[in-house]
Amino acid sequence: MKRVITYGTFDLLHYGHINLLRRAKECGDYLIVALSTDEFNSLKGKKSYFDFQKRKMLLESIRYVDLVIEERSWEQKREDIKLYQVDTLVMGDDWIGKFDDLKDIVEVKYVSRTPEVSTTKIKSELKEEIKI
Repeated sequence: MKRVITYGTFDLLHYGHINLLRRAKECGDYLIVALSTDEFNSLKGKKSYFDFQKRKMLLESIRYVDLVIEERSWEQKREDIKLYQVDTLVMGDDWIGKFDDLKDIVEVKYVSRTPEVSTTKIKSELKEEIKI
């Protein structure tokens, strides 16, 4: 069984997220999603609309996702890969090169994002609509 892992916040779940998860699942048989905790998001300067438990529930309902785990730090990727016997790390191409240091233990793939949609863009457009 080929195991794949990806990481993210997955706030305001949209079709760009689904595209990423579908493409990640196509890289193997079992997809693990490491979901950023609210505390980790805070350390990154991010604030999610939905809390961790709600985002986790949403991800668990997606057919491509086999397991959701907590992402608590940048450094945990290496230990997750070993613990869950991961074969492939999949990330969006906005992260190109950022995880190349893991290539000694795992295949690293960067997949293209869905360019016309992002959570940041959705939040920005909603703010603008409210101002009008």
